[in-house]
Amino acid sequence: MLRAKNFPFSLRSLHSLFLTSSSFASSSQCKRTSLNPPSLHHPPEPPKKVPHTVSAHGRSWDDPYHWMRNTDDQDLLHYLKRENDYAEAYMADTCGLRRRLIAEMKGRMPATVATPPEPWGTWEYFQYIPEGKEYPVLCRKPRVQTGLVKTALNYIYALGKEQVLLDWNQVAEKYGYVHIGSCRISPDHKFLAYTLDSSGSEFFSLHIKCLQTNRIVYSSSTDKGVVSLAWTGDSRFLGYTICDQTQRPYQVFFHKVGSGEEDFVIFTEHDRSCCVDITSTKDFKYITINSNSRTSSEEVRKRVTGVQYFLEHHDGYFYILTNYPTESVELAHNDGYYLARCIAEGSTLNKWEVLLVPEEGTILQDMDMFHDHLVIFLHKEGLPLFCSMDMPIDPNIQGPKKVEEFDPWFFPVPTTLCNITPGSNHDFMSPVYRAVVSSPVMPDLTVDYDMKKREISILQQDNVKGITENSNPTSTPLKKLDSKNLKTWKDLSEKFHCERRLVTSHDGVSVPLTILFSGSKDINNGTAGILHGYGAYGEVLDKSWCADRLSLLDRGWVMAFADVRGGGGDPSWHQAGTKTNKMNSIYDFAECAKYLVREGFVHQNRLGAIGVSAGGLLVGATINLHPHLFSAAILKVPFLDISNTMLDPSLPLTILDYDEFGDPKVKTEFEAIRSVSPYNNLSPGSCYPPVLVTASFHDSRVGVWEAAKWVAKARDITCTSCSSSIILKTNMTSGHFGEGGRYLQCEDTALEYAFLIKALGE
Repeated sequence: MLRAKNFPFSLRSLHSLFLTSSSFASSSQCKRTSLNPPSLHHPPEPPKKVPHTVSAHGRSWDDPYHWMRNTDDQDLLHYLKRENDYAEAYMADTCGLRRRLIAEMKGRMPATVATPPEPWGTWEYFQYIPEGKEYPVLCRKPRVQTGLVKTALNYIYALGKEQVLLDWNQVAEKYGYVHIGSCRISPDHKFLAYTLDSSGSEFFSLHIKCLQTNRIVYSSSTDKGVVSLAWTGDSRFLGYTICDQTQRPYQVFFHKVGSGEEDFVIFTEHDRSCCVDITSTKDFKYITINSNSRTSSEEVRKRVTGVQYFLEHHDGYFYILTNYPTESVELAHNDGYYLARCIAEGSTLNKWEVLLVPEEGTILQDMDMFHDHLVIFLHKEGLPLFCSMDMPIDPNIQGPKKVEEFDPWFFPVPTTLCNITPGSNHDFMSPVYRAVVSSPVMPDLTVDYDMKKREISILQQDNVKGITENSNPTSTPLKKLDSKNLKTWKDLSEKFHCERRLVTSHDGVSVPLTILFSGSKDINNGTAGILHGYGAYGEVLDKSWCADRLSLLDRGWVMAFADVRGGGGDPSWHQAGTKTNKMNSIYDFAECAKYLVREGFVHQNRLGAIGVSAGGLLVGATINLHPHLFSAAILKVPFLDISNTMLDPSLPLTILDYDEFGDPKVKTEFEAIRSVSPYNNLSPGSCYPPVLVTASFHDSRVGVWEAAKWVAKARDITCTSCSSSIILKTNMTSGHFGEGGRYLQCEDTALEYAFLIKALGE
């Protein structure tokens, strides 16, 4: 996940990124039909133009706003300030509405929120957000013991109190910004390692805290660029990766805790098209370095372009989730992902035994290993499934086999539209799998799946004032989740309807569209609605519960989510929206929008669109293709200048993005990049809808200039009247993921909703 989307803060996050002319249309030529007239405000003074020619594959074009890439240029700072002032003036008449929206959102929040304690070893770990605070606090408390050691240990533990391990709020107060990247407890529970970004640049520093003395025993420099962390099984060493100036993780270091010795490099990835990751197997017996399977010790398999390996260790075997080509079984129907194993010894690493191959229509996505169970993450017909299988697997088994032949227990969920988010699940010996179950109409349920007894315990449901105060989660184990035990949790399926439709795209492919609307409001041709889209990096569009949506749903709005090609679930679905296939994503999104209007869910002049990060490219390209399809749009930290960005390999993430968007050195892929670039394909003289564009000054994933250039060019060459309703709001202190606090995100969401209501009518 590179140009990653950001998500609203929720409890789920506690449990774990052609040349155009300058002609324009005058206001008298404006042909846009809208419920609201164009802005009466006068846009700010335009930014300067500096001649700059870009050339590729025999084509040249002028980019007069190229200078904005220099974020030290005072003219850029002045321009962003003018745009912020204009955005404030444009939205001034919504101040009262925004205050009401913020009050609604905060009014649904409980005073404090907390995760249920998760057992690991002799401790229980949990997080909570104190009353009035923005960010979580990581804590632990002694675990109640049983057996022979119960009396002695419980007496000792009773003398102590819960221990605060890390308080995000204190960090935010110190630096003015906080982003905790990775957070890892050592296997002996004596140390906490975490990475910190205190500026929004996403260059993380590494810190190690001794949990016995509550002191920081190691801190790296702020420009270290630490990414992933992994402890060795004896807790004496911490492995970590660092990134280069393009944010590519490329080196693995090891730190010997408490030694004072200099950290040492054990691996360097020299191929700029690859990055390196480090992780521990679940039993902490092995550190695995994932760089398309080339390690500094023993190689699992030779590197093959497009092939991935994910390893877990169990009882002398490596279990390998991979799409490595094999002639032993037909894998074409599921894109080649299967489960294999080999004896965990150097001489036998190449002797693989294929164990499990999913049936047609089912994708094997991930796995999580425990002492007595293996959890498999599946995707079937566009929907997620989790199941557990007993371990160990018979060493004499004759594979490959289908999932059903392992006597799996499929984790029950209340509805097929549910999303399952794994918890931390650190305890290798535990028979219990912690997860958060959610749907668009059901506040998050924290659930324990007992894989040995094949029972479910509902531990907690998110407290949403006015909705779930009277929910009564019970520790009584259940065999399934259905309407017979609804008394143990709450959903809003009677108040809000959630439907999954299949929309036929331009080439006959069916595109999943999830539609959410109020059951108490009449859906008719006058209804307003908003369509969400992303469609990149194989990421599934987030449709989990979000209480903030109630502010629009209660006003009768329709909210829809288009799972266009390029998104997740199925590797082939992802590939069908990448590189030269990227136009499929745009066509899919446009067809979903047309479907909402055609089927009477939304009025043709009251449909808006939202795209975040790479989703901004999706929405921006769709608007270029169909300027009148949407009557409003929100582009959040959007990737809009893809053509110029992909031509510059010195920019962060660019080379790694070749697999997603194409390599501009290849002419056909360059032409595909150029054809979808929102910045390069703005239509001269066309009437564009009102657009709220948000950016972050310290964003290292999507440069602030992408949004600034797009707005400047849109004002310059599109309809003068309509473009006055395009506004740019830049957060001058944050990065790609914004502030992220519990209350601060209400202000951002209220601004977005107020903009939509101003443009489309309440």
